[in-house]
Amino acid sequence: MKTILTLLLSFFATFSFGQKISGTLKSALDEPIPYAAVTINSPLDSSLVKATISNEDGTFALVGMLPSEYLFNVSALGYSDHNKKINYVGGDLVLKPIVMTEAAQNLEEVTVVAEKPMVQVLADKTVFNVQNTINATGTSAFELLRKAPGVIVDNDGGFIVEGKTGVQIFIDGKLSILQGEDLINFLESLQATDIEAVEIITQPSSKYDAAGNAGIINIKLKKDKSLGTNGTYNTGVTTGDFARYNSSINFNNRGKKGNLYGTYSNRFGKTTGFINLLRTQSNTQFDARTTSIYDRNSNNIKLGYDYYLDSKHTIGAIFNGNFNNSFNTNNTRTPIRPAGIAELDSVLVALNQVDNTSYNINANINYKYADTLGRSLNVDLDYGGYNSDRNAFQPNTFFDPSESVVFRETITFQETPIDIEIGTAKVDYEQNFLKGKLGVGFKFSYVDTDNTFNFFNEINGQNVLDDTQSNEFRYTENINAGYFNYNRKWGKWNLQFGLRVENTVSDGNLESTQENENNRVERNFTDFFPSGGLTYQLNRKNQFALNYSRRIQRPNYQSLNPFQFRLNELSFSEGNPFLQPQYTNNVKLSHTFNYRLTTSISYSRITDFFARVTLEESESISNLTTLNVANQEVFNLGVSYPKKLFSWWDVYVSVNAFISDYQATSPEFLPVRQETLNFYGQNTFTLRNDWRFEVSGWYNSPSIWGGTYQTDSLGSLNAAVQKKFMDGRFTARLAVNDILFTSPWSGITQFGELFIDGSGGSDSRRVAFGLTYDFGRNEIKKSRKRKTGLEDENKRIGS
Repeated sequence: MKTILTLLLSFFATFSFGQKISGTLKSALDEPIPYAAVTINSPLDSSLVKATISNEDGTFALVGMLPSEYLFNVSALGYSDHNKKINYVGGDLVLKPIVMTEAAQNLEEVTVVAEKPMVQVLADKTVFNVQNTINATGTSAFELLRKAPGVIVDNDGGFIVEGKTGVQIFIDGKLSILQGEDLINFLESLQATDIEAVEIITQPSSKYDAAGNAGIINIKLKKDKSLGTNGTYNTGVTTGDFARYNSSINFNNRGKKGNLYGTYSNRFGKTTGFINLLRTQSNTQFDARTTSIYDRNSNNIKLGYDYYLDSKHTIGAIFNGNFNNSFNTNNTRTPIRPAGIAELDSVLVALNQVDNTSYNINANINYKYADTLGRSLNVDLDYGGYNSDRNAFQPNTFFDPSESVVFRETITFQETPIDIEIGTAKVDYEQNFLKGKLGVGFKFSYVDTDNTFNFFNEINGQNVLDDTQSNEFRYTENINAGYFNYNRKWGKWNLQFGLRVENTVSDGNLESTQENENNRVERNFTDFFPSGGLTYQLNRKNQFALNYSRRIQRPNYQSLNPFQFRLNELSFSEGNPFLQPQYTNNVKLSHTFNYRLTTSISYSRITDFFARVTLEESESISNLTTLNVANQEVFNLGVSYPKKLFSWWDVYVSVNAFISDYQATSPEFLPVRQETLNFYGQNTFTLRNDWRFEVSGWYNSPSIWGGTYQTDSLGSLNAAVQKKFMDGRFTARLAVNDILFTSPWSGITQFGELFIDGSGGSDSRRVAFGLTYDFGRNEIKKSRKRKTGLEDENKRIGS
């Protein structure tokens, strides 16, 4: 496999006066070659001196050069490298037009280098190159995903892609062990400046786990690719209603036989939020208004080592650890009145203080074999563990309308420890077969979750355990999977197809004093998941692709727990042990023009769609649960286009227009159809003297969240500026997020006779300042790309 050198560049283009080396890149057909990596290296130690990428017309310019002898290199996707020595004596040197020779190997086996465009739209995924945006300064991974092209984050922290929920979140190719509030907390602990790229994969092949209706969002963390010892230190502060602080350091030590790398990062500080829910049921209105303060301290550790036994054999190990402490304070005031009448009946004042200590660890051992005959073997053994000790203090007081007389007061305390263990073994093998590439593999995974809910009433100053409201829920799940995938290219056509088979065996057991028929639910089922794609290269500027896949979204573990969890005196949350998985069939047709303009149209049908709905438990109490409520059809039209307007101005625009049509299968669910427009835009201005400026924004028109919430439009406008010093080793950034404070949401939902008018948000208008220092050598070397096996089972923990 041919490996093209990976480059990290600082700018797409710069203004500068002085000495330069310039030229033009062309193909054998006399067509310009854009976006090629052009580098100047020292002939003494091959260290990087200067780099740029070619413009749309194939021209390039390396400015600010000093007279010397250099190694000149050009790398471009689909072409052989062009290398030669240059004796530069000063002045403006214009090279003769360089004609690049097309490479013989399959394009799928080429790794692109250079500073990548902010967003790359490929046949099977969209790549958001985070390391190239200064708007990532001071933000977390969760906040960053709000800015990712085509991604919508709903009011529950769920992700929507191309109008579909059910997105799997991967970290470095490994599915996160968390979901719900725990997943949000984990993503909030990750610094966006430690992320290299976000991959949005809407049509995964059979090699991937079948989970995820809308596909996969893979967050790739930074990993240095240079020889010797080097690294990066980041620090920053963000101010909203409170100040938050972050810092990180990553290092890499690469030699000829091995590579040791690691990262440590920390985020701490407070954020605020609000949520207002006007609930109408049984002719009574409950106007709950909650303000929250979240105080978090998060620490992340990553340590890995790759050892190269020889040119064919590599072994490696990775450890990831996430350690969190948080204290959240939620104050809720709920005036209660008959519907349509201004006079109050009573007021509920509730406090919910949650103290939580948690850790999430993952360990991986990997072996890889690859030879020159096209054969490769990859073996992954993984272990994952999650532990959370969460305690909640909940005093609730009912007052008269004037809030001077206490009607009733209760004080409760809850202990909700969670322990989860996950183990996986995964083997993938590929070899040349019938003029193509055949891949086969299998995966075994086992999940053991233990959720305890201890409920205490405060009586005479003492916490007394209430057995009738306490329980322990144990859930185990074993998924055995096998797959094959075949890929062949002939002429202008490329065919890929495969089949994945997954057998699921699960056992959910609730232990409580309230025995009922729902206490134990066992399942054993097998599913088949075909996938395929056909690509046609009409000519050098036009490519068409047609893809199909069938996928599954299994319920998260906590949503299967049938016990009622108390949120406050008027609200409960309850799982559903009979919740069925939802299945999706996806078809997508796309066209790419000149490697830049991409247009796609897709259709998805989801059966047994499940959603979180609020039910009427009694005249005054509501119950939040998850039900299979509908079948969903989604029609999506997407357009993305990067454009270099001038040498100093780059623009990227992404637009998704989709129609979501929900056909009710539950009598209480109201059928709904919604047209939605999602827009993302980014402007990057590269100025003189190592200055860079960005303006970006996103907009969502009215849409449907989770199948039940009809939301109003929302969006965000962001700006950032960057200055580099010390030959690019030291960087200062200043960013402002949600300048117009337009990202808070509002919407309505109805299920049966229960109606809710809600709104919510956070202190999203923030100013961030960050500093980065790169240390060590910059000699770039190939790094091993691999994924671990702990993928599908790592996400489905509910909160």
